[in-house]
Amino acid sequence: MRVAMLSWEFPPKIVGGLAQHVYDLTAALARRGVEVLVFTCGAPGVPEAEEINGVQVYRVHPYTAGTLDFVTWVMQFNVALLERAFPVLERVRDVNVVHAHDWLVAWAARALKHGLRVPLVATIHATEFGRNNGLHNETQRFISGIEWWLCYEAWRVIVCSRYMENELTYIFQLPRDKLAVVPNGVNPQNYAYQGGQVNRDWFAAPDEKIVFYVGRLVREKGVQVLLAGAPAILARHSKTKFVIAGKGPYEHELRRYAEQLGIAHRVYFTGHIDNVTRNALYNWAAVAVCPSLYEPFGIVALEAMAAKTPVVVTDVGGMSEIVRDGIDGLKCPPDDPGALADKILRILTDPGLAQGLRERAYRKVLQECNWDDIARQTRALYEEVWQQRRRVQWPEPAEARPRFAGRVYQLLGRYA
Repeated sequence: MRVAMLSWEFPPKIVGGLAQHVYDLTAALARRGVEVLVFTCGAPGVPEAEEINGVQVYRVHPYTAGTLDFVTWVMQFNVALLERAFPVLERVRDVNVVHAHDWLVAWAARALKHGLRVPLVATIHATEFGRNNGLHNETQRFISGIEWWLCYEAWRVIVCSRYMENELTYIFQLPRDKLAVVPNGVNPQNYAYQGGQVNRDWFAAPDEKIVFYVGRLVREKGVQVLLAGAPAILARHSKTKFVIAGKGPYEHELRRYAEQLGIAHRVYFTGHIDNVTRNALYNWAAVAVCPSLYEPFGIVALEAMAAKTPVVVTDVGGMSEIVRDGIDGLKCPPDDPGALADKILRILTDPGLAQGLRERAYRKVLQECNWDDIARQTRALYEEVWQQRRRVQWPEPAEARPRFAGRVYQLLGRYA
């Protein structure tokens, strides 16, 4: 089984949870004997081709002539992907499946599907409709249209939760038998505290308990809801520090909101942090909070559970399926600062509850969220799709028609 996988993120280029997902999935697939070739976006100082965990990784750099907007950059990136992928795949031959992650690689994925005459599998990690609670401008409608087109071109579509399965059937009218639910996983060893390299005093006083958020700073992640609930938490537990890790376009608004609430001295915006710092903060945190308004899966909640940190999440999307309220975490309604504050306070003031949640969550991660099982499900899907492909007559190959250049010469010859 040989798979060409396309993703705009792959470590060390990390924007959201997609990079870690593709990294862990490809490593687990390689352990199961799948030959994976990843085509992704490059980063400064990173090799353009290397082997990682038994996976061949090829990185490209989009054209530097300048772009009008992000969508234009994405299309240029797709052209660069094709320029890199076709020579590599022509050399290795016998690719069984093309696997695309999200709309940002849709153009290249479709071209490879028809150029190689192999089935396309697409994973939809989130939708533009869901991220924005609807489509409100032309850019959002364009992106949503590309998402629909990618789903249409795909032989099968993978989603990470039942919530996302329902979302795609509602938004794109996809038939249920085209969808496959394969959950995300986590490697607990990636979140183990290493100690010594980071000092807790950099983030909070010794007598302060840390409430920790890590993720992109965008509106749908709900950090503003956490800040709105912070005064109620501080009123009952004054020795609390809110550590907000991550970057994003909403950061300035969040900082301004913290100042308006009079809690800026209790909130530390760290910006981007490396994995060592992240793991240390998970270890020191009394509670990790995921206050999202929209969450297709909620990989950050799973990471906190793997790091043995008690979690409070909003009862939305995939997080509703991950966390069992009062058993391996606490849940509250979305966009409800008072309810969120109450749940956080329960953990801050009840060490016995925190310990029980921590132990049961970690046990769940080990038993139900391992990448080897996810890779087994994914490989089985690849094999099913490939067997179906072998029984289907593909449209006439391009080689059977006149080549473009030859056809041009034929036409010119008529007028010579």
